[in-house]
Amino acid sequence: MALVSAKSTNIGLHLLNSSGTSMPGLVALKIQKDFISSISKYCKKNIITVTGTNGKTTTAGLIAHIIKKSGCSVLHNEKGANMLSGIASSLAVNYKPFSKFDYAILESDEAYLTKLYDYLKADYLLITNLFRDQLDRYGELDTTAKKIQDAISKNPDLKIILNADDPMVAELGEGHQHIYFGFDEIIYKDAVSESQSPPESIACKCGASLAYVKRYYAHVGDYFCPECGNKRHQLNYSGRALIFANHTTIIVTHNDRTYEFKTNLVGLYNAYNVLAAISAALEQKIDAECIQEALDSYKSVFGRAEKFFIEDKPVLVQLIKNPTGASEVLRTINKSSAAKLVIIINDNYADGRDVSWLWDSDFEMLADYPSEIVVSGIRADDMAVRLKYAGVNPKQIITVYDIKSAIKYAIKTFPTDSKGQLVIMPTYTALLEMQQILNKKNKI
Repeated sequence: MALVSAKSTNIGLHLLNSSGTSMPGLVALKIQKDFISSISKYCKKNIITVTGTNGKTTTAGLIAHIIKKSGCSVLHNEKGANMLSGIASSLAVNYKPFSKFDYAILESDEAYLTKLYDYLKADYLLITNLFRDQLDRYGELDTTAKKIQDAISKNPDLKIILNADDPMVAELGEGHQHIYFGFDEIIYKDAVSESQSPPESIACKCGASLAYVKRYYAHVGDYFCPECGNKRHQLNYSGRALIFANHTTIIVTHNDRTYEFKTNLVGLYNAYNVLAAISAALEQKIDAECIQEALDSYKSVFGRAEKFFIEDKPVLVQLIKNPTGASEVLRTINKSSAAKLVIIINDNYADGRDVSWLWDSDFEMLADYPSEIVVSGIRADDMAVRLKYAGVNPKQIITVYDIKSAIKYAIKTFPTDSKGQLVIMPTYTALLEMQQILNKKNKI
């Protein structure tokens, strides 16, 4: 009854041309509270869960795409709806009665992971990173880390794939089987700038401040404690990244074997996402050639470094939602090729009501931006003020509160002789509104 009702709801949403990605799951959970537990019964191989502050949607999407390329069937909440209702929706919409799937790749909100594990026994948990994000919802980092640890404690057989370069992540799941990935070297090419963001204050478990052999961004890097001798864990999957303006090469060493991969996803943060996905795929014994084929054909989830055209104008959409993520996205903007920039800031519940994170993001990188910057959304005025204090010429800041009007303005004023692209940086609910605005032909 739960499955039929959820599928009927999904059909109704399509007929009404409504997104409502979590509505079928809400219906299923209303009828059967433990509906999600069905995933374990219908999965033949492994259930891989993915959580963390930044990159979980891209990482989970990459893993799912790689496994599909290997010839296996996958259940995946690909639209990024990562609370219980969203995961239930993915099962309700994609499950075919009297059949089974090989793998389940489930992205989970950090705060909801412990609730998910009440109904689901996962085989793997991959944790991307932990950064300050939506303080009104999650609180400080140690609060988020404790919620994830509480979830891990519910499953003693869980294998954990951890970002060893993040000291908050690396210490989670004591007593469980750990698989560590990280970078030993990162080289920037094509004049791509190295991160200059100040380190976040992260203490060792002994209470002393951590020091770094190499710091890649924020608190992520090859760290050690000068007091107790604690240091970054030995890497099971060691990466070396060459970051170019339009692609990244990642050399991965595992068990004395070396593999080379290329991805068109840009930026250091995406290099971490790709390394995480490669590590998870190699753990599933998927061969390197298949992984590369999947990387070549992978299409970004809407808003996660996604490239497309609006009325023949090239567009790049990059979701922003917290200081570290926003700063790293800003670092990928090539001022010579970004012909127009639109920043859309909302403060709905899913975005986080507190927008003080704008002041912790490195918008100073836009101080010498050569073109107009259009600001939009509920907190457009806050964004305009932030840009002014970042050193952007106020005459270059154009405020258009309505999102559809802002995108129309950017397209209309896009330089006809430009070989660059329109870069749009929205928060989460602004991204969802964009999905509604753009029709199937990407016209507004």
